Amino acid sequence: MTSGNLIPTAVLKRKAVVYVRQSTQAQVQLNLESQRRQYELVDVARRWGFRKVEVIDEDLGRTASGAVERPGFERLVDDLCTGHVGAVLCLEASRLSRNGPDWHRLLELCGEVDARVIDLDGVYDPGLPNDRLLLGMKGSISEFELGVLRARMYEAARAKAQRGELRISVPFGYVWHRDYGLGFDPDMRLQETIRLIFARFRELGSARQVLISMIDDGVHYCCCWPRKRGCGSRRSSISTRTR
Repeated sequence: MTSGNLIPTAVLKRKAVVYVRQSTQAQVQLNLESQRRQYELVDVARRWGFRKVEVIDEDLGRTASGAVERPGFERLVDDLCTGHVGAVLCLEASRLSRNGPDWHRLLELCGEVDARVIDLDGVYDPGLPNDRLLLGMKGSISEFELGVLRARMYEAARAKAQRGELRISVPFGYVWHRDYGLGFDPDMRLQETIRLIFARFRELGSARQVLISMIDDGVHYCCCWPRKRGCGSRRSSISTRTR
């Protein structure tokens, strides 16, 4: 780690990129402290001597496990390839990536263009063997943490399922009842529409033909009501309007 050394002037003349990311929409809405700390890295970049600082935050609400596309991360990689980036700032390694290929691709690019990686612990030069080793360890630990979290979530869900308490998302028109489990939504209009859909499917044998026939008959449904998680709790559902 080169935190005790000045960043070369040639590197400081380039722009610093602050990468801001949170894994889920719930974190984006509720964990505002994490957002604040990540955006404050702009001041950290300026204290290190960078005059031009850019924030990439398109990946707020996107996991870094590699399961979904991250346009912000791809833009960061593209900027690195142009040689215009002097440093990448992140709160911790897990903000940049939780999967090995993405993390090591980023380190390789930083090393090739002589860019630095900066977090709250200091400045790292991926072109130096010791710094690259330390960054590699941070990335591996981040990937390992994700595996541990997944395993814990799976075991928790499995334990709930064994007790008969696991609740998963259900289709429109159905809800979880406290007393007898999965059942129809109490709204009779929804029940009639669901029964109509199944009756049409038994008659026509094609989901597409069911949709066409219901449109022809003036049966419309849209996602405009909250679905129910259970009796007494609403989140999103369907409403129906017949001609």
